[in-house]
Amino acid sequence: MKKGILGRKIGMTQVFAKNGKLTPVTVIEIEPNYVSQIKTVETDGYNAIQLAAFDKREKLSNKPEMGHLKKANVTPKRFVKEIRNVDVSAYTLGQEIKADIFAVGEMVDVSGVSKGKGYQGVIKRFNQSRGPMGHGSQYHRGVGSLGTMLPMHVLKGKKLPGHMGHKLITVQNLEVIEIDLENNVILVKGNVPGPKKSLVIIKTAVKNEGKVKEQDELVTYVTEEAVETTETAEETAEVNTEESSQE
Repeated sequence: MKKGILGRKIGMTQVFAKNGKLTPVTVIEIEPNYVSQIKTVETDGYNAIQLAAFDKREKLSNKPEMGHLKKANVTPKRFVKEIRNVDVSAYTLGQEIKADIFAVGEMVDVSGVSKGKGYQGVIKRFNQSRGPMGHGSQYHRGVGSLGTMLPMHVLKGKKLPGHMGHKLITVQNLEVIEIDLENNVILVKGNVPGPKKSLVIIKTAVKNEGKVKEQDELVTYVTEEAVETTETAEETAEVNTEESSQE
């Protein structure tokens, strides 16, 4: 069955495996998600869970929203989204979901709203060609012919200037490279849609559900000096504790 979680895109970086392989990854922040509602076929006509994530102030919320989340004993959240076609029997109202719902190497689909480009012309929006720039052509970056003589109107679907970007995009079949529960992040191979700090939804891959790829062991950059410094600090703290207890 499907599963999913809400996250926030932090940005991109790269990781190295011990065999020298470099992998570009997107860092997705995963704060605890809470099941704010469970929908079933009997009550709503389909099976789904509603997830709520990322705290916001009560001042920015309204009474209906606060009352809805209060049923699950959840504080106001910034993002509330549904994950359909899940096994609702495996979830309880108010349940906390963390990044370990996925496994390293698992294939996922990531959805987000792409970056908005504003109002653009056909050359940027649809990669059309421009006219000659010199010799008095007087046609440079225009739309060109809009239709034939027979229908006497612009055909529906004609590629014209308009609003570009800011659409819901799903990138399929991405690999989970690493799950860091200490820092609450998931590293996903490749790029995902949307600007930094935007909401993304990670779900089980539609085309490769249940598939898990074997991952190479990653290089960790914890130096021996850092380990020694940590050990020295712990020893100093223990000595201070003993001295204070003796006093």
